[in-house]
Amino acid sequence: MLTTIKLQEEINRLKKEKDVCILAHAYQTHDILEVADYIGDSFGLSQQAVSAPQKTILMCGVRFMAETAKILSPEKKVLLSHSMAGCPMAEQLTLNELRKLKKQYPDCAVVAYINTTAELKTLCDVCVTSASALKIVKNLPQKDILFIPDCNLGSWIEGKVQGKNFHFIKGGCPVHMQITKEDVENARKNHPDALVLVHPECIKEVTDMADYAGSTTGILAYVEKSDAKQFVIGTDNSIVAHLQFSYPDKEFYPLSKECVCKDMRLTTLVDVYNCIKGTGGEEIILPDDILINAKKSIDAMMSYE
Repeated sequence: MLTTIKLQEEINRLKKEKDVCILAHAYQTHDILEVADYIGDSFGLSQQAVSAPQKTILMCGVRFMAETAKILSPEKKVLLSHSMAGCPMAEQLTLNELRKLKKQYPDCAVVAYINTTAELKTLCDVCVTSASALKIVKNLPQKDILFIPDCNLGSWIEGKVQGKNFHFIKGGCPVHMQITKEDVENARKNHPDALVLVHPECIKEVTDMADYAGSTTGILAYVEKSDAKQFVIGTDNSIVAHLQFSYPDKEFYPLSKECVCKDMRLTTLVDVYNCIKGTGGEEIILPDDILINAKKSIDAMMSYE
């Protein structure tokens, strides 16, 4: 019988032998993070795929992340750790629906959250991450913005930008949207000395009540720099566990027990092991036209950095 430690040892041996770089999103479980070469948010991992010397990339995350890695590293073999690991938000808008929206709002810059399919990115002007969205939207020359698919992140940006007209669809992360105003009120009552840190994919009522709203990377950085000793975390509850490992002298509490991404949880350490062996996962293959056209919106994003 394999134990966690034995599995990790075998994964570490095999990834060197087979020239595989393991990328793990921060929402993965801690046993997977411990064997990853790089840990981070979705776009940051794709950038690591570009600079990694390995010829094979294993993305422990969800499909749009693996697609983005493939777009940026088309010459490399990119594997998704679990073929069923999708993203409900990324799949909320179809290509035909976006074409209709572009006709409806012809003067708008189409701004796509990175949490979109490669196919949708081909029709967008610029991609953004939760960390870069505010800066990029502020600097866009267009005054009219069609922001897809997350209306919560979009409205959070709208509240911080002057002189722009925003249009949204009714999209967003179904996991973050489960966090409520009442959850924040209960957290304040139960942990009065704690700071409340939330992701801007949460609804406006929640972000308005938080001490800090920002990307997963931003939340982690906030904790690192803060002198506070207690925090309530309003994003995937895996972050609570990771912060407990990183800062054992501080206390962390989930804002909602419901904030768990089932797609992220599909990947197990055994899945990673099977991928490394060559008996699991799914290779991401994208047509040349999608690789080329989707990259334009990503290149546009990078031009603002």
